[in-house]
Amino acid sequence: MTAPAASPDLAPMDVGGRASRVRAAAAAAGCNALVVTNLVNVRYLTGFTGSAGLAWLGPDELVLVTDRRYAEQVHSEIGCSGADVRIEITNDEPRELLVAAAVAAGRIGLEAAAVSWADQRKYDEWFGPAELVAAVDVVERCRRVKDAGEIDRMAAAAAIADDALAAVRPMLADGLTEKEVALALDTALRRRGADGSAFPTIVASGPNAALPHKRPTDRVIGAGELVIVDMGAVVDGYRSDMTRTMAAGEPDPEARKVFETVRDAQRLGVEQVVAGAPICGVDRACRERIGRDGWGDAFVHGTGHGVGLDIHEQPWVRAGAAERLEIGQTITVEPGVYLPGFCGARVEDTVLVAEGGPRRLTRSPKSLVVA
Repeated sequence: MTAPAASPDLAPMDVGGRASRVRAAAAAAGCNALVVTNLVNVRYLTGFTGSAGLAWLGPDELVLVTDRRYAEQVHSEIGCSGADVRIEITNDEPRELLVAAAVAAGRIGLEAAAVSWADQRKYDEWFGPAELVAAVDVVERCRRVKDAGEIDRMAAAAAIADDALAAVRPMLADGLTEKEVALALDTALRRRGADGSAFPTIVASGPNAALPHKRPTDRVIGAGELVIVDMGAVVDGYRSDMTRTMAAGEPDPEARKVFETVRDAQRLGVEQVVAGAPICGVDRACRERIGRDGWGDAFVHGTGHGVGLDIHEQPWVRAGAAERLEIGQTITVEPGVYLPGFCGARVEDTVLVAEGGPRRLTRSPKSLVVA
């Protein structure tokens, strides 16, 4: 199936400029060439969205190999991407296509996180005298900073999610199950133009909200219970990520306090999303605020992560992060507090590191009580 065409209102992406950046990153990692087998990275480099293929990034060329199912699609997508790619179509293993180039390259990187032991043995047999090197995060590091077209797609995905939540939010008071609300959200995303949901939508109410990634159940949402809704949309491959905590009616005072603490912590974390600032400072701001109210041990996950073609990608927003934020990075800020058997709260935005400070791509209100 061909991927949906991007809206003409979205800025173009610089797909054509990516090969040179990844080639430089591979060289810095000691690789003269790179075999790209992670399909998300193949898409990033070439614009091809099929479910089968690999890319060879050599010193002087970028080759995409896929099978005959995609013969028409691949030419259409590569032609629109602006990338300088040689396309090879075969239903056989592409050994003969790669061996000569590989021997000339000398030192070849294999994506360490995407190559199985069996594949490594296969490539070792194929490439013979060439030296194989474990390439760690070579493409992923290049993906961390987004261009204007990528940001446009993520902003469009965030706007769709905002609109979908606004339409479905009143349903929390209708005595529906978590599954019914999740289905309504997924449907609303599609109806508003999303290619799909960015990940399996989470709707978790009452004690279920104390489980950070609880999947929707047949539990009926009760009056006054905290409800965590974690959702996102996909537009032309790029994703948004947003969590809101809500209640249909006034919650228990302690539950309200949990929510207000988390909401305040998230605000303080977002304020730290500034170019040049340490990523660990975002995590620290959230954790210190939650710790002041005595719930530090109930914040059981990382504060955030990068978002883009993957819902979880670099950079990671956590205490041990040594990097500094850069213009064009898109991260989540999502502190939470989870009290087993009682309630949970999480508030999350997708945030762009922009000139002049943080820019929230997800803009849904953070009010608690559903009227």
